[in-house]
Amino acid sequence: MKAAREWLSGAIKLPQAKKVILECHAAAREAAASPVAQAAARAIGQSASTIHSARHCIGLPLYGAIAVAYNTLGTKVSWEQLEQCAAAECGCMLDALRAVAVDNEPNPAKIDWKC
Repeated sequence: MKAAREWLSGAIKLPQAKKVILECHAAAREAAASPVAQAAARAIGQSASTIHSARHCIGLPLYGAIAVAYNTLGTKVSWEQLEQCAAAECGCMLDALRAVAVDNEPNPAKIDWKC
């Protein structure tokens, strides 16, 4: 997202970036008739939100995987089928992350998940 990159580079302030991020969430609400579009918009909004809270990173795999499941299976299947498809997509995401992971990362992320 352009606004997130601009904030990271110092070109804009966080309130300006957050305004654009909130537009992603508004787009998700407006896309209620399309579960694929709604989940995709939420995935984008959550991903962009990581600039102010690292915990938002969990939104990409969760909303992204359900967007893939809706796109693959449609909306007329059982929730269990959607969950299985989403779980498989999360497995693909995990494999992709493992492929680019840095062994013995000297500066690992320190996220306070508040769980």
